[in-house]
Amino acid sequence: METLTIAQLGNPILRKHAAPLSAGQYQDFAPFFKALQHKMLEHNGVGIAAPQVNESIRAFIVASRPNPRYPDAPMMEPTLMLNPEIVWASESMEKDWEGCLSIPGIRALVNRHSHIEVRYDTLEGKEVKTQMEGFIARIFQHELDHLNGLVFLDQAEKADYYTEAEYLKQIAQA
Repeated sequence: METLTIAQLGNPILRKHAAPLSAGQYQDFAPFFKALQHKMLEHNGVGIAAPQVNESIRAFIVASRPNPRYPDAPMMEPTLMLNPEIVWASESMEKDWEGCLSIPGIRALVNRHSHIEVRYDTLEGKEVKTQMEGFIARIFQHELDHLNGLVFLDQAEKADYYTEAEYLKQIAQA
């Protein structure tokens, strides 16, 4: 299996717009996508985008589940999403906590659309259109930002940045 390293904030790849994949490339990247999922699970992530492991392509995995980083996360099987996009977003927004494997030790409250309709391709080339809400919608928007050269801190107000230790205190009190 490919050994991947997580790009950290400051690495220029996190600020690039990732390139779309052609359907003919999907299977060529299958071993990479397997390694990407392994890296995400190894770090208790609920999502990971290809640029976070130094591959500037429009692909990410969403895999919500309760874990030490997100104890209240809902369950969702790991889902690879190729060339993903939002086709509709609700006007209603929700502000909630986010963190990132590329920015360890920092959390922030980020305002995101509470409901979205998305489109993406599967590894087999099938187009999927689906609706997402709540935490799953938040993960999708966070990972899509990575494909557009953004990180979650770009979407948060500076007053809403927290260290990991302070974040843990905040959620313990909630």
